[in-house]
Amino acid sequence: MKFSVEKDILLGGIQTVQNVISPKAALPILSNILIESQGGTLRLTATDLDIGISCVIPVDTQEAGSITIPAKRFGDIIRELPLNEVSLNTKKNDLVVIETKSCQFKIMGLSKDEFPRLPEFKDKEVIKIEQDVLREMLSLTSFAVSFDETRYILNGILFSIKKNKLTLVATDGKRLAIIEKEIKQNLDKDFTMIVPIKTIQELNRNLKEEGTLSLLLGSNQVMFDLGKAVIISRLIEGEFPDYHQVIPLVSDARIKVDREEFLLAVKRASLLSTPDYQAVKLEIFKDKMVISKSTPDIGESREEVPVEYKGKELVIGFNPVYLIDVLKNLASDQVEFELTDSEKPGVFRVNGYVYIVLPMRLG
Repeated sequence: MKFSVEKDILLGGIQTVQNVISPKAALPILSNILIESQGGTLRLTATDLDIGISCVIPVDTQEAGSITIPAKRFGDIIRELPLNEVSLNTKKNDLVVIETKSCQFKIMGLSKDEFPRLPEFKDKEVIKIEQDVLREMLSLTSFAVSFDETRYILNGILFSIKKNKLTLVATDGKRLAIIEKEIKQNLDKDFTMIVPIKTIQELNRNLKEEGTLSLLLGSNQVMFDLGKAVIISRLIEGEFPDYHQVIPLVSDARIKVDREEFLLAVKRASLLSTPDYQAVKLEIFKDKMVISKSTPDIGESREEVPVEYKGKELVIGFNPVYLIDVLKNLASDQVEFELTDSEKPGVFRVNGYVYIVLPMRLG
């Protein structure tokens, strides 16, 4: 194999795929990137057996071929090369020579024979989704995923597609994020799947602000084809909790508040949080909300934020992280926060999006 390519283009391809590689790979070959040169393109592929990602970049191919190269070392070498054209060719015994005009590296690769093949998705129904739509949906749900490995079923996002509606749901047991959007396709059958958070993170990295992606669903795997990059992942198997029954009815007792002011006030109060004293106190009055934090042996803070509110006065505590996560991802200048009681969840609702957060005990 022999090809040449601009350094930045090659580095971009390496960075697209190398995040899925586990630092504690069970097999040496899984620490490598598979590179396959043919025609005017180079395909780079990496996998940890649960998730695989491949991308294609343009190169000038002098000789077609393939090899696998240690991902971290390959990336580090290309990153430090001078800014110009890089040529790469393979010699006997899987030796890889990387050269620029003034610099040469030789590193050992491994034959592609042991590299796992990514599954193929032939004859599967293709679901088209706008990339910017999915990107927005993921930004409003992915922070609510649980990282508790004992609740494995919650370590991902539920995707539900019915007719022309796509719904994403994430929960860690203390908060729940649900968003529903229309897609431009009307499907004959329903699809549901739970996509692991690692796959979600790769999707977030690769989604663009324009264009569409193709989603293809296998028996226990899914493929997201984003054009230049393809992500294939195992799905989390099991039954996602029935979230419909925990969504409160719409309440008239809601605070109307400037999103940015609310966000910054909660952030400031959270500076005094500790693992033992997490909750930030909200005191709600007709025209103001007092956000305060008192932590023994550390200190206290108090801040007033103007609001519009017609419900009863109440005092309630929340984990500040759970408020910050949603407030920093919502796009609207003003938000409405439904609060009915100091022991009942708070609810944000915006255009098909619902975020429910449980209160915390104060003191």
